[in-house]
Amino acid sequence: MTGWEPKADLHHYLQVAREALLGKLDGLSEYDARRPLTPTGTNLLGLIKHVAGVELGYFGDTFGRPSAEPLPWMADDAEPNADMWATADERREEIVGLYRRAWAHSDATIDALALDAIGQVPWWPEERRRVTLHRTLVLVIAETSRHAGHADIVRELIDGTAGLRADNDSLAPGDQAWWQEYRGRLERVAQEANRS
Repeated sequence: MTGWEPKADLHHYLQVAREALLGKLDGLSEYDARRPLTPTGTNLLGLIKHVAGVELGYFGDTFGRPSAEPLPWMADDAEPNADMWATADERREEIVGLYRRAWAHSDATIDALALDAIGQVPWWPEERRRVTLHRTLVLVIAETSRHAGHADIVRELIDGTAGLRADNDSLAPGDQAWWQEYRGRLERVAQEANRS
């Protein structure tokens, strides 16, 4: 990248984060895609479901461009955290499809509006509801990247797969033995520091 194109740059980083998050499902069983691996229940398919709703809200309702997608888990009477996991009836393909449709809806908003276009986030307090498309892009990039990081850790816990993407893992070079020695060294350092 050599030119300065703020909207295109922001859009690019949003797409990179989207693809990193969605890529964490590759090759997993239905169980592993839904499996809660933290005390708070973090799971891969739930992260994707959540971020789909985030995009539809911030790039849809905020800018007067609501989506026709039904999101019953976002209703006022929905169970808490209903957007953070997939029910047995919600198929993976449906949630992935919803996320891809959310991308298309968001992309249409991003393409149609200038970075300084003003929106209103309906679920924020009145005194800070007004946002620009620029601020919204930054917020959604941060949210998606945060959850892509969660997904990276969850996937590593499932089967050891780590890194950004299969074609660019962004990890230090090393085979399984190297990583075991590295982790062991970090554990020894942590124990040593704890004794100090």
